[in-house]
Amino acid sequence: MPILEAGAELVSAPPKTPAFSKRAMTARETLNEAYDYPKPSSFSRGMRIDFNGMTTLLISGTASIDENGTSVHIGDLAAQQQRTYDNITRLLASEGATWKDVVRTTCYLRDIERDYELFNRIRTQFFKQQGLDPLPASTGIQAILCRPELLIEMEAMAMFPTSR
Repeated sequence: MPILEAGAELVSAPPKTPAFSKRAMTARETLNEAYDYPKPSSFSRGMRIDFNGMTTLLISGTASIDENGTSVHIGDLAAQQQRTYDNITRLLASEGATWKDVVRTTCYLRDIERDYELFNRIRTQFFKQQGLDPLPASTGIQAILCRPELLIEMEAMAMFPTSR
């Protein structure tokens, strides 16, 4: 402990601020930006956060939307789910990540009672094809989706070392 003269003040160095940055993710060749929708929306396709040597990708609700903002594969859960996986895969790739970096998914189904069995079979097959072990944490929720023709929407969270 330093010795202080009468009336002197102990001044400590300011605490180090952790290295933190964030920026929006995009994969325009696969799906459009939300603000380009016919009815524009105010959100990013995903957010990249770099903090203390780790990168976290937070991917917004993603569905069977093409590069023009059009819903595709109307009425076909399997095809919509595959397009959703393709969109998320390309968003991950845009930041140097893969499904092996995904630690959590949230899956929204328009009709969970009708579609969960098929959804889960497709998801299990997709995750096996990706070689995922362990599997990401996941939650399935029945929800009214942003477009009436959509049957599925998914969010994903991925983490990996920034230096990779």
